[in-house]
Amino acid sequence: MLEKVDLNRKMGKKEYKEWMDDLQPKLSYLQRACKEQKIPVMIVFEGFGAAGKGTLINKIIEPLDPRGFSVYATAVETKEEKMHPFLWRFWTKIPSQGRIAIFDRSWYRRVLVDRFDGVTTKEQLDYAFGEICSFEKQLTDDGMVIIKLFADVSKKEQKKRFDKLLEDKKTAWRVTKDDLARNKHYEEYLAMNEEMLEKTDSEYAPWHILECTDREYAAAKMTEIVVSVLEQAIADKKAEQEKREQEKTKAQEIKQEKDTLQEAGAASQKEQVLESSVLAGVDLSKKMEKEEYKKELARLQARLSELHNELYKYRIPVVLAFEGWDAGGKGGAIKRLTQALDPRGYQVNPVAAPNDAEKTHHYLWRFWKQFPKDGHVAIFDRSWYGRVMVERIEGFCQEEEWKRAYHEMNEMEEQLAHHGTIVLKFWMHIDKDEQERRFKERMENPAKQWKITDEDWRNREKWDAYEKAVDEMLIRTSTTYAPWILVEADCKYYARIKVLRTVVEAIEKRLKEEKERK
Repeated sequence: MLEKVDLNRKMGKKEYKEWMDDLQPKLSYLQRACKEQKIPVMIVFEGFGAAGKGTLINKIIEPLDPRGFSVYATAVETKEEKMHPFLWRFWTKIPSQGRIAIFDRSWYRRVLVDRFDGVTTKEQLDYAFGEICSFEKQLTDDGMVIIKLFADVSKKEQKKRFDKLLEDKKTAWRVTKDDLARNKHYEEYLAMNEEMLEKTDSEYAPWHILECTDREYAAAKMTEIVVSVLEQAIADKKAEQEKREQEKTKAQEIKQEKDTLQEAGAASQKEQVLESSVLAGVDLSKKMEKEEYKKELARLQARLSELHNELYKYRIPVVLAFEGWDAGGKGGAIKRLTQALDPRGYQVNPVAAPNDAEKTHHYLWRFWKQFPKDGHVAIFDRSWYGRVMVERIEGFCQEEEWKRAYHEMNEMEEQLAHHGTIVLKFWMHIDKDEQERRFKERMENPAKQWKITDEDWRNREKWDAYEKAVDEMLIRTSTTYAPWILVEADCKYYARIKVLRTVVEAIEKRLKEEKERK
């Protein structure tokens, strides 16, 4: 692709002024329109050193309201960022609806600079490309507009610009040894960029090449591209809104027609569907006596305390997600875990309905922000699986969104595991009668009344719908790298010990692997 690009394209200053006088007011308007339509935008700058990315960024923000955008220079990873999965530092920077995020260098570092420097090996390369494409697909599926701009210059032009910068003491610091090395081996680095463009150019996030020999031509072309993409995005958003309104009207008409047929006694016999049922096979009769519980609790907590120190020593992160029926014992199980942990090395994240800020981001954003750094433990009381349970059942998201979420959550957990994170997910299972008994017990105990809400009773009325959703969730998202553990929780003693034992065994297994590797 790059070898065929004509880098000699130029634009006269008069023509450039005419173009920018036309395009910049449009861009200013489009920023306001994106805010109104709640469209988040990411503009990504990649390309060769000294191609003029900084100048281009200055030009793109010139007509914009500075309150509506952020610029991130991400060429160098911080110490904190290195202690998280690679995409963590970009997930935490994605813009909210209506805002623009501009990246001077980006997640493509993994397959460009890191590859050139030997940090990313050939064995890791395919996975890195897949991770990048997954990231962009998840964001664009959720409505993000991603504009990827590649600043292209020839080896000769790049060397000329480096020499000019090095001649002046005030600008010499901008040219590094790495920059000069990539210029010296320009053809090798060019081939890496070619492969990157080929493997990550997609319908949902295509690349745009900027011929940067002439700065005016590059700036005009860049602005034209951004204007064109945003105009199309706004048109698409309006068309999508109209389509959803039509679908909503049609669904209401179908429902009314169905209700009419049922009232008239003409409804066809209900279709019988045989569905998989994971929960039906759980043996809830499993119990543990109090004395045995106390003995096992002390033993496992002592062992977990030892293992927590080793997790820190070997820099192994752990993510524990708890889901289950209301009053299923999540809090009790979490408490017995944390009693054994150093409070400086773990964080419990209670998950409620998303707040206003969280609603303006991709639904996984708030969880990425809370994932632990290496050697630490993150415990989630409720998790990202609310997408395919409460949000699905209560209609808080579209059907296409919760159906897509299974794959998105699997991808996220795979990325955590690939980084080295131990990921365990617990479903605390009780039957309907046990839940009712616990609800009533809480209502009768003044010290526990705060635990029961009207929403708990409303959710109970939808037990069958939740059971169906949970079964599908367990089947679609239990993987070798992030398994679901079904916890028989009618007996609290048995449930707490099973959780503790599972965590201890998983950590022991990982530590054994780490020690054998070293």
